[in-house]
Amino acid sequence: MAAALQTNARATANRFSTTALPNFSSGKHRKKFEAVRCSLIGSPESEGSRRRLLSISLLASQLQFLLPPNNAFAGSLLDKYVKRKKLDPLEVYVPAVILTEIQIKDLEKTLEVDKPEFASCRTLLRSGPAGSLRVNIRAVAQYASDAGNGKAAFNDVDQCLRALEDLDSLFLRASRNNPDASVKLMKAKIVDALRALDSLLNTVPPEVLDKGRAIADAYNAPEGEADTQPEIQDPELKQLESIL
Repeated sequence: MAAALQTNARATANRFSTTALPNFSSGKHRKKFEAVRCSLIGSPESEGSRRRLLSISLLASQLQFLLPPNNAFAGSLLDKYVKRKKLDPLEVYVPAVILTEIQIKDLEKTLEVDKPEFASCRTLLRSGPAGSLRVNIRAVAQYASDAGNGKAAFNDVDQCLRALEDLDSLFLRASRNNPDASVKLMKAKIVDALRALDSLLNTVPPEVLDKGRAIADAYNAPEGEADTQPEIQDPELKQLESIL
């Protein structure tokens, strides 16, 4: 039984490795995501604008791990970045947040084995969609603020980031054999983070959320499974399906 759980945990870790995840900065997934974005909003950016946005997004996603998580300067800089730049449509951010939510849920499964690989768990928090979570959820919260729900939305952002920072700290301490860093505490922090993400996603208009889930499902669907999926009626989602 333990061997099976260990195998499943490694499979989950491989699934969410930097190469396995839909890393939107890679050429393949960037083209796919841009195509999806164009199908939803109908106005592609110029090549120069896309490159500039990509560079800033990559810088922001890396900055959160170069500076301490609770560093006031880091948070202030990201806040100003999100407020200053013209945000992309909400549809761009929602799928990445949903994929991060799935990633965190799968991360919890890696803790079910007898000897979890805590150093690998820390890596998973920095790979794939989770690597740009801070920027994405702040953008979603800004849209919620524009709709009059800013206080609750930014509170969800703070709770989510705080839970993930605590989780990362637990992983680090556990990797150093600190007995106080228990799996039970780790799971509690995962629950807190997921609860905050769910609450934040509840501020998203239903039609945008549905499209976001469709995009996330398309990215996560195993190859060859498309033939077993029910036929999609929405023309935009049909276009998405053909792209992916």
